[in-house]
Amino acid sequence: MQTTDAELLKRCLAGDHGAWETIVRQYTQRIYNLAYRFTGKFDEAEDLTQEIFLKIYRTLDSYRPESGALVTWMVRVGRNHIIDHYRKFKTERTHTDSLEVEYEKAEENPARYASPAEALEQLELSERVHQALLRISEDLREAVILRDLEEFTYEEIADMLKLPLGTVKSRINRGRAELARILGKMKDRL
Repeated sequence: MQTTDAELLKRCLAGDHGAWETIVRQYTQRIYNLAYRFTGKFDEAEDLTQEIFLKIYRTLDSYRPESGALVTWMVRVGRNHIIDHYRKFKTERTHTDSLEVEYEKAEENPARYASPAEALEQLELSERVHQALLRISEDLREAVILRDLEEFTYEEIADMLKLPLGTVKSRINRGRAELARILGKMKDRL
C-alpha cells in the first residue's frame, strides 16, 4: 500500500525519520533536475539539492495541503532558494568550467550516461541550451524551465509565481520563441 504525501508529512512532523527519508528518496531527482537546469553544473546542482532539502525540512510545518500538492510546494521552495542563491552569487559567477571539466565529472559518475561519448554529446547539448537560457530574461527563463523542463501545468506555475494565468502563458510563449531564436543563431555558428 502506497503512503500518501499527507501521511508522510504527518509522520515527518511527528519525528518519524523514516518518513523524511522516503520523501527525500521520492523527490531527490526532481529537485536535483530543477537545480541542474538552473545551474548547468553537476556539483552546484548537488549542493543546491542538499540545501533545498534542508530548507524543506526546516519549513515542513508551513506546508498547507489545501494550497496544492507537496511536490509543487517543494519545487516552489527549491525555486526560491535557487533564485536567492543565484542573486547572491551573481557577481561572483564565472564561466570557467569547460566542457572538459564537465566531461570528467560525467566520467566519474557513469551511472548518469550509457557511455562517455553519450555523456559528452548530452553535455554539449545541455551546455548550448543552458547558455541560451542564460541569455533570456530571468522571468522568461523561469517560466520556460517550470513548464518545459519541470513539466508543471500553467495553473501550477501561475500559483508558484503568483502571476495571472495569461501572463504565465505569455512568458512561456515569448521565452520559447526567444530560445528558438538564440539556439538557431548558435547552430548557425557551429
